[in-house]
Amino acid sequence: MLLELDGIKPQVHESAFVSQQATVIGDVRIGPNSSIWPGAVIRADSGIITIGKGSNVQDNSVIHADDDASIGDGVTIGHGVVCHGKTIGDGSLLGNGSVLNDGVVLGKGCLVAAGSVIPENSNFEDYQLIRGVPGRAIGRLRSRHQQLQQRAALSYVKRIERYKRASSSNNPL
Repeated sequence: MLLELDGIKPQVHESAFVSQQATVIGDVRIGPNSSIWPGAVIRADSGIITIGKGSNVQDNSVIHADDDASIGDGVTIGHGVVCHGKTIGDGSLLGNGSVLNDGVVLGKGCLVAAGSVIPENSNFEDYQLIRGVPGRAIGRLRSRHQQLQQRAALSYVKRIERYKRASSSNNPL
C-alpha cells in the first residue's frame, strides 16, 4: 500500500516490487529491481528515505528515521528488522530481528548478525561483521560472507517478476 503524506507520494521504480501487504508512507524512493515484502512498513515523515537498486526489505521489517536515510544498492534487510539508521552501505545485510537505532552508519558490505542491537550514532567501516547487544564490530568479513550477501540480494531480485505475474486484484500479493 502506497500512502501519500503532506501531498508527497512514494516513488517506486517500475521494475521494483512492493507487496500490497506492505505499507510505504511519504517521501520514500524505491530504486530499480528493489523489493518490499509483506508486512514491511517504510515511513518517511521526518525526511526522505531512499532505497537503492536491487535491495530488499523482507517481511515485517520497519524502516523509519528522524532525518533523511539512505539504504544503498544490493542491501538485504532481513525479516523483522527495525532500521532507524541513517546510512546502510551498498551490499550490506541486516540479519533477521536486528535493530539499528537512530543515526547508525554502516559502510559498504557490512553484515549485522541476527538479533543484534546497534546503539545510536554508531559508525562502522566497510565490510565489518557486527554482532551482539550492544552490537560491536568483531572483524572484517571474509570473501565468502560477501559472496553470500550478494547471492541473498540477487535471489530477491529474481523473485520480483514471479510475484508481479502472480499478483492481481483477486490475489493481492
